[in-house]
Amino acid sequence: MPFFIIAGAINAFLAVAFGAFGAHALKEKLSEKYLAIWETAVQYQMYHAIGLIVIGILMSTNIIGHVSQLSWAGYLMLAGIVIFSGSLYVLSLSGIGVLGAITPIGGVAFLAAWVLVIVAAVKHMN
Repeated sequence: MPFFIIAGAINAFLAVAFGAFGAHALKEKLSEKYLAIWETAVQYQMYHAIGLIVIGILMSTNIIGHVSQLSWAGYLMLAGIVIFSGSLYVLSLSGIGVLGAITPIGGVAFLAAWVLVIVAAVKHMN
């Protein structure tokens, strides 16, 4: 599905941009603790941007096709990026600790997305 490939590419672009921003503009402004949190957000955004691209490719009619598990996986992965990485970006910049309580929701979305990719692949094998 082109939507997930495009969403993945946009998120990969943003991950590179945010990584560069953190390494250059924030290096002197954030403590090591918050810079490490920023870097974690960038890493997980990139991992899951690639995941979105993979989901889009898997949804090709030549591979698995448009199955609901992959569609759900893509949307959960996208939500996970926004919630997980987004909350960590805001936490890094603001220092508002309560945002750390929101981050695991994004992590659960990531986990559910990967489980759905597994389910789709197993169903396709049968």
